[in-house]
Amino acid sequence: MSKQFALSDLVDDRPDDGVFRINRAMFRDPELFDMEMKHVFEGGWLFIGLSTQAEHPHDFFTGFIGRVPIIVSRDGDGELQCFVNACPHKGVRLVQKKCGNARRHVCPYHGWTFDSSGANKNIKWKKGGCYSEAFDSENHDLAEVARFGEYRGFLFASLNPDVPSLEEHLGEASKLIDLLADKAPNGLELVPGRVTFTYAANWKMQLENCADQYHFTSTHPSYIRILEQRAKEEADEVVKSSIGASDFWTENASGVTGGTMSFDHGHVLNWGIMPPSSAIADFERAEELAEEFGEARRNWMFNMRNLTIFPNMQIAENASSQLRVIRPLAAGLTEMQTWCIAPRGESDEARRFRIRQYEDFFNPTGMATPDDTVCYEEAQLGMAEQERPWLQGHARGMTATVEGGNEYADMIDVKPARSVLADAQLCDESLFASYYRAWAERMKEVVA
Repeated sequence: MSKQFALSDLVDDRPDDGVFRINRAMFRDPELFDMEMKHVFEGGWLFIGLSTQAEHPHDFFTGFIGRVPIIVSRDGDGELQCFVNACPHKGVRLVQKKCGNARRHVCPYHGWTFDSSGANKNIKWKKGGCYSEAFDSENHDLAEVARFGEYRGFLFASLNPDVPSLEEHLGEASKLIDLLADKAPNGLELVPGRVTFTYAANWKMQLENCADQYHFTSTHPSYIRILEQRAKEEADEVVKSSIGASDFWTENASGVTGGTMSFDHGHVLNWGIMPPSSAIADFERAEELAEEFGEARRNWMFNMRNLTIFPNMQIAENASSQLRVIRPLAAGLTEMQTWCIAPRGESDEARRFRIRQYEDFFNPTGMATPDDTVCYEEAQLGMAEQERPWLQGHARGMTATVEGGNEYADMIDVKPARSVLADAQLCDESLFASYYRAWAERMKEVVA
């Protein structure tokens, strides 16, 4: 390693002095990126998919933990397992398809065969191979990942056997996953139509953007104008429901319109109070959800919520419901995979609303994502080494941040490490500190 990094040179974290800053090198240095891949993405828990992506015996899907290819497979007995997607013979990636159903997987290079439980079932021409006893004593099955776990249908894995339990890793943030899962009595599914795209900038640009309210009015003015025009056109329409705005939260006397929550291990939530609308996909179940979970919890289900589970999973519940998975490729190149995520068994009308709104806002063809990715790439250019290395984009909201939760968090029994209640213009940036404190924790062994 030609460079030596110190945490204090990268993350300036002095809460008693009201200071939190990060260095531009965090976004551009290739050697630091290699260390991130090993210790942040390959050294801790990572989101890898939903259990419904491999629902039936012998179903599978593939992905990556950092740079390591993996396969998630449901065996003939219905048990989900996660393996390194590499033949132990020559290391060739065994399965190239993104998903499918197969009882057997055959290596395309030398024909070794494995079943859906990862067991080696055939070594081509083994009897004539003159193998030694030492070879015969080796395990020829696919290598299992060190840790693999599931929470409410969300699958996580790690190559590091010494990570804490998945329950500890998710902590209080798991209750935000519950809000999504509770709306789906038949489970959550990914609507067919995965989108994969890349942008020429660092992965942390996306990490921050999902929880960034500050950029919205300046980055997406065309989308805002379209929403305003639609609101005028729909003003005379009558919502056919026995509930109305008075049944939901409205801006209170203190001017609170939303806020943020920061959790241990780098997870964050950005949320806002949303007025009811018949164009919301879940609106048809509003009364039913209130009866089952209570009005406060139902209202939280309808709020705008952008949840990040550090370091690679984001669920955006705003214009529609989107699952984002971040995959860093280089210091200045990131791959994004996105899906519309939805309750299974919802009505055709609800699904139509959900998909149309999803297409409206998200993905490279939507009215927001292209704005964001252009800004990421322009920001990447500005990360070049210079005399003033410290960024100033993590101070907003610092004096509004309090330890613990607040009255809104109490409604769903969530106990964040820190929280902010805000008006429409506060746009807290202090929650990003949670990302970089978790980053520093995973990197502490290699960054002094």
